[in-house]
Amino acid sequence: MDWDAAYSNVDAVVNSEVYPPRWAAAGAAFRAKATRAHLDIAYGTAPREKLDLFLPESTPIGLAVFVHGGYWRRFEKESYSQVAAGALAHGWAAAVVGYTLCPEIRISGITEQVGAAIARASQAVAGPIRLAGHSAGGHLVSRMACQDGPLPAIVAERLEHVLTISGLHDLRPLLRLEINEILGLDAYEATAESPALSEPLPGTCLTAWVGDAELPEFVRQNALIANIWTGFGAETQVVEDTRRTHFDVIEGLSDPTSPITAAWLGL
Repeated sequence: MDWDAAYSNVDAVVNSEVYPPRWAAAGAAFRAKATRAHLDIAYGTAPREKLDLFLPESTPIGLAVFVHGGYWRRFEKESYSQVAAGALAHGWAAAVVGYTLCPEIRISGITEQVGAAIARASQAVAGPIRLAGHSAGGHLVSRMACQDGPLPAIVAERLEHVLTISGLHDLRPLLRLEINEILGLDAYEATAESPALSEPLPGTCLTAWVGDAELPEFVRQNALIANIWTGFGAETQVVEDTRRTHFDVIEGLSDPTSPITAAWLGL
C-alpha cells in the first residue's frame, strides 16, 4: 500500500489548490462585515496563540468553537472566520482558534494550546460548549473529549457535543508517511495523541462526519472513533456526506440551514 497516497488529499482532489485562497477570501469578507468581532484574543504568549470570537446580537446560547485543519502544519484561523456564520445565525457565539504549527511545535503541544484556547473562550461566553474541527482540527477537538485531554474540569463539564469532520483519530499510520519528517511523531506520541486509543469523557456525545468521496483512509478513520467510543458508552453518530470531498465538506458550516450546522449546534 502507498501510505503517502492514502493520506494525500491534495493529490486526490481535483483542483485542490483553489480551496485555500477561496477560504482566505471568504474569511476576510466575513470579518469585514462582522459587527461584534473580538479578534486576536491571546490565550498564551506564542504569536499564534490567539483566537477570534464572534458574538450574536443577543445573549449567546452558548459557545461554538471551530479548530482548523492543515495537517497541523498549514493555514491560519483567519481563513475560517466564515464558518462562524451558521452558529451566529442561531444565537451562538463562535470562536475560531489559531495555534502554533509543526515543526515549530509537536502535535501534543498543539493539543495543549487548543485546550487553553477553549478555556479562554469559555471565560467570555457562558452556557454549553460545542466543538467542531476539520481534518487535523477534527483530531484536535476529539482530543478535547478524551479523559486524558487538556480541558480543565470546569470547562469539560460544559462540553455538550463534538463534531469531528474528516478527522484522523489513530495517528500511528502517519509514522509511515513522508510528512512525518515535519510532524516529528514517534511511536509514543502517535499512540498518546490518538483519540481512538483513549477513553472518552463520561457522557461524551460525538458526531463523526466525513465526505463519502474522501480517501478511504479518512472514511475508515471517521468510522473508527465512533465504533470504539461507542464501546466506552459514548453517544456517537457517523455521517458520510454525499459527494463531498475533503475540502468542500466544511462549506455547510457557514450556512445556517445546512445539516452540518445542525449537527454542530444540536438543532
